[in-house]
Amino acid sequence: MTQDFSAYAHLPQEFDAEVVTHSRIEDVQLPAGAGTLALIRLDNDSEKRPSTLGPASLIEFGEAVASQYSRAESGEIVGLGIIGKPGVLVAGADIVGAQQLKETAHGIALAELGHQAYDLVEDFPAPTFVFINGTALGGGLEIALPADYRTISTAAAAIGLPEAFLGLVPGWGGIYRLPQIIGPQAARKIIFDNAMNNNRSLKGPQAYEAGIADALLEAESFEQDSLEFAARVLSGDTQTLETVQAHRVADRSTDAWDDAVAKAEQLVASKTGDTAPGPLWALQIFKQVRHRSREESRADEVQALGELLVSAEFHNVVYAFMELVQKRAKKPAGVPEAAPKPIGQVGVVGAGLMASQLALVFAQHLQVPVVLTDIEQQRVDKGLSYIEQQVSKQVDKGRMTAEQGQALTGLISGSTDKSVYAEADFVIEAVFEEISVKKQVFAELEEIISPEAILATNTSSLSVTEMAADLKHPERVIGFHFFNPVAVMPLVEIARTPQTAQTPIATAFDLAATLRKTPVLTKDSTAFVVNRVLLRMMAEIQKAFDDGTDAAVADEALKPLGLPMSPFDLLAMVGIPVAQHVTESLRSSFGERFYVSKNLQALIDAGVTKIWSTDDSGNKYISQSTQQLMEFGESPQSSDEVFTTVTEALAEEIGLMLDEEVVASVKDIDLCLILGTGWPFHRGGISPYLDQIGVSQRVNGKLFHP
Repeated sequence: MTQDFSAYAHLPQEFDAEVVTHSRIEDVQLPAGAGTLALIRLDNDSEKRPSTLGPASLIEFGEAVASQYSRAESGEIVGLGIIGKPGVLVAGADIVGAQQLKETAHGIALAELGHQAYDLVEDFPAPTFVFINGTALGGGLEIALPADYRTISTAAAAIGLPEAFLGLVPGWGGIYRLPQIIGPQAARKIIFDNAMNNNRSLKGPQAYEAGIADALLEAESFEQDSLEFAARVLSGDTQTLETVQAHRVADRSTDAWDDAVAKAEQLVASKTGDTAPGPLWALQIFKQVRHRSREESRADEVQALGELLVSAEFHNVVYAFMELVQKRAKKPAGVPEAAPKPIGQVGVVGAGLMASQLALVFAQHLQVPVVLTDIEQQRVDKGLSYIEQQVSKQVDKGRMTAEQGQALTGLISGSTDKSVYAEADFVIEAVFEEISVKKQVFAELEEIISPEAILATNTSSLSVTEMAADLKHPERVIGFHFFNPVAVMPLVEIARTPQTAQTPIATAFDLAATLRKTPVLTKDSTAFVVNRVLLRMMAEIQKAFDDGTDAAVADEALKPLGLPMSPFDLLAMVGIPVAQHVTESLRSSFGERFYVSKNLQALIDAGVTKIWSTDDSGNKYISQSTQQLMEFGESPQSSDEVFTTVTEALAEEIGLMLDEEVVASVKDIDLCLILGTGWPFHRGGISPYLDQIGVSQRVNGKLFHP
C-alpha cells in the first residue's frame, strides 16, 4: 500500500471552501507501562461545526498515519490510536464541498484517496485503535472500521452509514468491512434499513450491541478508559481479549448472507425502486462482498462513488437535506419580529381522531392544560380514551414512566361546554370540513375566549379568511394545518390571512418549534401547498383513467418520480370523499385545471372506499362491482404521455403558486412536499427534477433554479 499522496494534490482546489479537519499526532504513555501509543486527534478547530472530511483532510490524515509506520516497525510505538474532538469523531465526508465536483474523474480520485488513507490504518504494522467519542457518520464511521479495536462512548449520539439516504454509497470501505465485523444481517440494517428509513442512526449503546465497538465506556472518563482498554489489549490481558472475542461473534453463514441480501433487495425495491442510483449501487456491491477481496470491492466502491458524486440525484439530495431540512427548516421565511404570546392553556374544538392527536401533542410538548370539546359526551369520552391508549402504548414501550404517563393524561380534559375555553390562550378547531360549521364554531368561541386569545384552524382546504370574515377580531385568526399522524408528520402549514396580526403568526412559529414541527408560512390560498400540489397531480391521473387509460398504466406512470405510494393508493389512504371535497374546493377557487371526477363521485355514492382490490397474492385488480360503477372515455394515453401530462401540470401549478406568492420561495414548496408527503430527497422534492427533465422551461419559460 503506497504511502505517497502526491497524486491527489490537485483535489483540494476542487473543494475551495473546505474546513480542514486536522490530524494532530501526540505520543501518549499508556497505563501500567504498556508502552507509547501514537494518538491522532481529528479536529477542525471549530466550536460549532462538526469535523468533516474533504480531500485536504484526508491527505493530512493519510500522511499522519503513514508517518508512524517506521516508528511502529522499529518498536518506538506499540500502537496507533485515533480520536475526535469532544462529541465528534467525524461527522462524515464534506458533502457540501463534494457537490462542487464536475467530473467523474474527480469523484473517483476522492474515493481512491479515502481508500488509500483508510487502508493504511488496516495495514498498519502495529495494533490500531479508534476511540469513537461521539458522532461517527458515513466516512466518519468508515475511518473506525479498518482499526483492530474500537471503543465507543455511552454519549455518542449518531453512529451510522447514511449514504443510501444521501444518494451515495459507503465509498471508503464501509460496505466491505462492516459485514465482516458485525455480520451481514446487522450490516444490512445499518447500510440500508436505517439509512432509508428517515436516515436513522444508532446511539453509543446500540452501536456497541450491534458489534461495531469492542467496549462501551462512560462518557465522563471515555478517553482515559479507552487508553486503559488499549493498554490491556497490548499487554495481552486474557480477560479483555476473551471478552472482545466473545462480543465479536456474529452469523456470517451463507444463510445469513442470503437473508440479508434478500431483505436489502426488498427494502430498496419498496423505497426507491429503480429511480435512485445510490441505493442500487450499494445493493449491487453489498451482494458481491462475500465473494470479493478488499481490492475488488474497493474497485466497485470507487467506481460507484465517483459516478454518484456528479449525479443529479446526489445534487438533489444535498439540496433537499442541506438547503431545506438543515437550513430552511431551521430558519423559516416570514418569522415576524413580534414577540409570541405565552401559552398557558390550549383548547381543541372537536374530539375526533385528528383533534385527539392534537390535544395529546400539545399537552406532551407544552406541558400545559389542554381541554377538548365535542357536541356529545360520548364523543368526548371516545377522544379521551384514545389519548389514554396512546399514552399507555408509550409507557409500555418505555418512552415514558407510568408516573409521566399519568401526569400527561392528567393535563387533558374534556367537556361538551365550550365555556371551558374561557381561560385558553390558544384554541384550535378540528371539526367537520365545512365552512358553515367552522364559522359557527368561531362565532361561538369569540363570545367565550379572552380578547387576547388566538383562534386557529386545522383546515386543509377551506378559506381561513372566510372563516374569520364575520368575527369582531379577525386579526387573531390563523391557519395551523397539521398532517396525519400528528405525532409523526413533521410539517405544519401556517396560513396567514390579509387581516392576521403579527402576534398570532409569531406565536404559531413559536408553537411549531415547541411541538418539534417544521413550520412553513403560506398565504391563505385554497389547500395551501401540500394538498394543492397533491390534488393537482391526483386529478390529472384520475382524468387520464376516466378518459380510458388502463388503470395500471395511469397508476404506475409516475414511478420515475419515486413517490412513496402510487396515486390510487394515496387516494385510498386520504379517503376518496376527502380528496373529492378538496378537489371541489380547488376547482371553485382555481377553475377547470382541477378535474373533478364523476367516477369518484359514483364510488362515494356507492360507499366504495378504494379503486384497487388485492388478491391473496397481493396483486391489484379492480373488482367487477367497482368497475360497473364507472364510465370511461375512449382517449387512452401511454405511460409516457401520462407522465408528461402530470409533470407539466405540476410545473404549471408550482409556477402559479409562486406567482401568487403563496410561499416565499420554491424551496418552501419542496420542503412541504418532503416533510408533508414523503416525496423523495433524490428528486429534491420536485422542482429540481422538473428543471432537469426540461419541463419547467417548457411550461413556464424559465427554471425554478436558474
